[in-house]
Amino acid sequence: MKINIINKPASIFNQFIAELRDRDIQTDPMRFRRNLERIGEIFAYEVSKVLSYKEKDIQTPLGIAKESVLTDNVVIASILRAGIPLHNGILNIFDRSENAFVSAYRKYDEAGKFEIHIEYISSPDLNGKTVILADPMLATGASLELAYRALLSKGTPAHVHIVSIIASQAGVDYICKAMEREPVTLWLAAVDEELNAKSYIVPGLGDAGDLAYGSKL
Repeated sequence: MKINIINKPASIFNQFIAELRDRDIQTDPMRFRRNLERIGEIFAYEVSKVLSYKEKDIQTPLGIAKESVLTDNVVIASILRAGIPLHNGILNIFDRSENAFVSAYRKYDEAGKFEIHIEYISSPDLNGKTVILADPMLATGASLELAYRALLSKGTPAHVHIVSIIASQAGVDYICKAMEREPVTLWLAAVDEELNAKSYIVPGLGDAGDLAYGSKL
């Protein structure tokens, strides 16, 4: 598996990540969602560099221009609900893409331990297509792997690009081992070293879904 961490060299991308992490700026949900979206746009641009293109003659008002146009059939998939703004940012760039959605959640027991459950999936046929799977946080990696396996029930993609903004090192290690032989590329903005007792990334940024859409019961 190839891993791309795109926060170096520093660019405006780092400013958006800094605002996502900042607990004072996080009090503005609209700003938080917009930063997720803008980061999605930058990720999409970076992913676009490794996709397939063909040269095409374009008729302009004054003549013919040769330009490279995308040939990959792209499907953007995201894990609800935190993945929606990130998904929208990627869709702003790959604006002709098909779309897929997976609902994955943590089900806690009385001891505070949890299992990941897949509740819902909506997807087109994925056979031979390029999938961009978006989830802002890669904590343990368990929900991301289950979402990936669920999507495979809809066909076998040619390649899957997994996009996460902040990952834990443990989550990266888990995904690399679980998908070692899969046609997968992992795209990250930052990797933090620690997971706390509740499997939240530290320093991370908190609960992306709650920050974007409000606290849940």
